[in-house]
Amino acid sequence: MREPARNPVVIDLDGSVGPLPGATILAMQDWQEAIRFGCSLATLRRFGTALERALPRIPGTVFMGSGDFHHLSWPLIARLDPARPIQVIVFDNHPDNMRFPFGVHCGSWVRRVAALPHVDRVHVIGITSRDIGAGHAWENYLTPLLQRKLDYWSIGVDTGWAHWLGIADRFHDFAGPDELVAAFTTYQREHPQACYLSIDKDVFDPDTARTNWDQGRFRLEHALAVIDALAAPLVGSDVNGEISRYEYRAWWKRRLSALDDQPVIDPAQLAAWQAQQHAVNLRLLEAIAAKS
Repeated sequence: MREPARNPVVIDLDGSVGPLPGATILAMQDWQEAIRFGCSLATLRRFGTALERALPRIPGTVFMGSGDFHHLSWPLIARLDPARPIQVIVFDNHPDNMRFPFGVHCGSWVRRVAALPHVDRVHVIGITSRDIGAGHAWENYLTPLLQRKLDYWSIGVDTGWAHWLGIADRFHDFAGPDELVAAFTTYQREHPQACYLSIDKDVFDPDTARTNWDQGRFRLEHALAVIDALAAPLVGSDVNGEISRYEYRAWWKRRLSALDDQPVIDPAQLAAWQAQQHAVNLRLLEAIAAKS
């Protein structure tokens, strides 16, 4: 008999997640400046301790607000049963495997997860960012790719540089999202494994869900098709990529955010965009519950 769906959890860091049925709300906005975009490893450990005290033992889908908090997937995955091998599937417009010398940030956490002993493989799907193109190849952490612990599934990105390093089979590029989803769902049916699912909604076209990062080409039906194709039950899941406005107090966060070309959020549009996001969250939550 299937266990009843566990209630979602909202790590409320930026006030951007709309009301979800039965959700447990963890009020943690005092951590926003320290955690948002990136932080030292020591800061993340302190936050992880506070989070562990507040989380249910086995939470439902965890919503964490803006994609600026995507690195919080790392402690959520690290706390899973170390004796149960899993795959991690990440919906994201970016590889989140980029070099960051100051600890961990929302674009560097994937290599940390790939290094966990109970994670067999990480699949980042839906990438259209040039972060995995030749011009940024040197910024990617190569170890998880060389160790066959990480695969990139992209749309329209020239990744020919991977041939020179003998890792071309870890790169899967497609003409469009339909082709990518068809190939990935086939892969999942042929290689079923317990799965942790992490969704950054910047993978979506802005017409589906507007975020505060540059965005990909997925539509909601692409995400739902992938979730439906997962043969094994989900062992955990999180959702981020909400849209919110924030002015960093730390100069280095302001500088790095500017270098990453984060778009300026129009306050007049914010409420409508958050309503759009909320509708997507409800659909994702329903699909994930059917696989949990």
